[in-house]
Amino acid sequence: MTFIIHGATGAQGSPVHSRLLAQGFDARAATRNADAGSNIEKSVSVDLADVRSLVAAYTGADGVFVHLPLGGPEQLRGYAEAIVTAVQEAKPSRVVVSTSGQVVDDQGSPLQAPDDSAIMTLIRGIQASGVSLAVVAPRLFLENLLLPVVAAPAKEEGVLRYPLPADFPVSWSSHLDVAEVVARLLTTSSDLTGVISVGQRPGLVGADLAAGFSTALGRDVWYEALTPGGFGEIIEPLFGAEGAAPVVGLYTALNAEGGFVIAKERSAQRLLGLEPLTITDWLSAINGE
Repeated sequence: MTFIIHGATGAQGSPVHSRLLAQGFDARAATRNADAGSNIEKSVSVDLADVRSLVAAYTGADGVFVHLPLGGPEQLRGYAEAIVTAVQEAKPSRVVVSTSGQVVDDQGSPLQAPDDSAIMTLIRGIQASGVSLAVVAPRLFLENLLLPVVAAPAKEEGVLRYPLPADFPVSWSSHLDVAEVVARLLTTSSDLTGVISVGQRPGLVGADLAAGFSTALGRDVWYEALTPGGFGEIIEPLFGAEGAAPVVGLYTALNAEGGFVIAKERSAQRLLGLEPLTITDWLSAINGE
């Protein structure tokens, strides 16, 4: 079985690519320059703005894993449209899309992605192609907690600071959790379609995050809620004002909600029998323990 993995050099695609290779599958990294990615086993050149390169990569594939990179709305819509056109023409047997945390499965939520957004363009276009589609929908990534401005105070001061209220429940998940779900959907559960939500149920609150860090670090860690604006101030040196603005916007919107928890009926726990890693197990995994 041959699988094409977008973003195989990045945070989401890399663990998917590695997992499939470890399971003995022919997993090929879709990269802009295959020569530059020569250190990655089995890579193929693609350009998200070039339909022909995508068609060449997808033709004959048993599965394709897609997630949209960072970019402006118009650029990302262009990528989504190119991917849809390529899927319509090449007809790979299966496509799995990660929403990368965007909400696509809660029409009543103010956080639901707009109909004209890139992610909805991508999902609806592939659905219309008739190709088998599964949509992996995480909420917040645990990797956010590895930002130096978050992780360093936890380690050095015993304070985990984040821009959510202490009692705000979240279905946190890691890139490793997403990779496990994606690999399953591409291989042994390739008949499952629709949205599969990934994350902790019940949602974790601030004290749960702090307890996981306490165990992993071997010291007491406490949770401290920041305002979205205060968080924006400490991440601006990392991302710049333009990069920090959408982050502040997201957490401002979340603070107006009662939680950010996946629905049981569409969860990976129920549909695939897969439980996400605990905070402690995730920290151990990324530290190679």
